Amino acid sequence: MSRPRLLLALATLSCALLAPPAAPAAERNLYVSLGDSYATGYQATGVRQGANTRNGFAYQVPKLTRNRGYRLELVNFGCGGATTVSLLRQTDPCPERARGPGGRTWGGRTQLQAAERFLRANRGDVELITVSIGGNDVTSCARASDPIPCVATAVKKIEKNVATIAKRLRAAAGPGVRITGITYPDVILGQWVGEGANTELASLSVVAFKSLINPAFKKAYAKGGGRFVDVTRATGAYTPLEQTIEFPPYGSIPIAVARVCELSYYCEFRDIHARTEGYRIIADLVAKTLPRRS
Repeated sequence: MSRPRLLLALATLSCALLAPPAAPAAERNLYVSLGDSYATGYQATGVRQGANTRNGFAYQVPKLTRNRGYRLELVNFGCGGATTVSLLRQTDPCPERARGPGGRTWGGRTQLQAAERFLRANRGDVELITVSIGGNDVTSCARASDPIPCVATAVKKIEKNVATIAKRLRAAAGPGVRITGITYPDVILGQWVGEGANTELASLSVVAFKSLINPAFKKAYAKGGGRFVDVTRATGAYTPLEQTIEFPPYGSIPIAVARVCELSYYCEFRDIHARTEGYRIIADLVAKTLPRRS
């Protein structure tokens, strides 16, 4: 090699060595949410009035996971009114009014299929999946003459459907993605107070969640390699009803009832959805299922 060419080669090599390394491709940390109006962040503003908001648990999760070392970007497939059956079978698009802020819609496929498609297209970028489903499958049991047998029958279908949902999400997302299923606050405890109060139904609701609904959820999510968070316990529903507190305007009522009045709109509007603090409890439970990163 001639001297000029040698000098040029050395200069080129020096520049290459001194140049800063190329920036790595931006890492995507996606969080996929599926489910019903709890996933969309619905909040009541009056009797049979309300809207989907960014106060929902799915919208609070990214902020609450930052101190655990995550920078999550929410992709929300939730649709108000969804059931375990609709998640698997309904192919009509989710109406805009039923979607959470910035939520995804779909047509010609189910909510689950839409999520599966997204998960496969973004393998390696998804950190977390949450599923909020099953509440709408049992709400009619609150009006049944004998609620417990009604719930027991519904739970058999819920467990089967949720297990199918969890398994399919696992297959689409891959083995390393955290899948977390949630349950709900026992808002029916709010039947203890207000118009049309029914203390017997309120008491039976605790039995339904503790002995039927939540064990079924836990078992079903485990079949898909997922985790289950007991929102019912975390929101105080299992506090013995003999333990009371003065709670205006209702006087002396069980602590568990007062807590559900504080965390949901049920006592005020007979609405099953959570207030912002109620959603925050759910988001915190979900965040704590993620291991801390250094």
